[in-house]
Amino acid sequence: MYARFLFFTLALFMTQPDAQTLTFHAILNKPALATTTPDHKIAYGTQIDQYAELWLPTPRTKSNARVVILIHGGCWRADLPGPELVAFLADDLRKHGVAVWSITYRRVGTKADNFSPYPDTFLDTANAIEKLREIAPTYGLDLAHIVATGHSAGGHLALWAAARPRIASTSPLFMKNALPIQRVVGIAAIPDLALFSKVGAHACGDNTIDLLTDTAKRGKPAAYADTSPAVLLPLGISQHLMHGVFDGIVPPSVGWAYRTRAEKAGENIRLTALEASGHFELIAPWTVPGRAVVDAIIAASKLLTVP
Repeated sequence: MYARFLFFTLALFMTQPDAQTLTFHAILNKPALATTTPDHKIAYGTQIDQYAELWLPTPRTKSNARVVILIHGGCWRADLPGPELVAFLADDLRKHGVAVWSITYRRVGTKADNFSPYPDTFLDTANAIEKLREIAPTYGLDLAHIVATGHSAGGHLALWAAARPRIASTSPLFMKNALPIQRVVGIAAIPDLALFSKVGAHACGDNTIDLLTDTAKRGKPAAYADTSPAVLLPLGISQHLMHGVFDGIVPPSVGWAYRTRAEKAGENIRLTALEASGHFELIAPWTVPGRAVVDAIIAASKLLTVP
């Protein structure tokens, strides 16, 4: 059945050549990007890519701002755009009354001494999230209400961040008392690394996931045991996956396959396929699919209750 669904998705995409019209270049070249800026840029480490942007709610709240962790995509690769690509999304979310913690991280191709994507990309993500504990009192952040979201590869890392309590204590990625995440909204997310290494190689490169997870040293499937949300199921939280039906980079069949696997594990998971959308419309709030993504993230935040 999965093969038939994938064939249908690809066939539909190929028959609608004009359906996916927005590129990441169009987002980056939008003039308003120059004035769409965060309130603070805060380091969580000493390396150039170890920082996050804090977008505070407008109008400003004095305290108890609910938090959205936002993680940019770009195939986990250093040669592709970073948090600037989701700046419009971060700005739109803060106008709905949430604080946005938009993180970046060292990626495949980063030129730094002793850097390795595994475990460093994952540890950067974790350390950026843990930095929230330190800054929360200063900026009035409510860490009992956290939604994680991310686009594409960032969607993978958002799901992985929520799955951290499931990581074995023997893993280099294990972190005791990881900051809890209550809900995840995956935006064209990549939840299954083994699957995407096959169907997404054309978009991200044949060896990108191998480099990310260090399969050369760790082997398969061991390399996915602490890096792939699909392997770490059940996460035990509500998840909402959103895909553009004409997405040729992360086809919706990737989310569909994960949802099937997650439901078998007893998960509460929802999948939304957005019409007239490719990969990048989802992070462009001025588009219809982009508005649907913003609405879903804000709805997820409003549904949270104090544990």
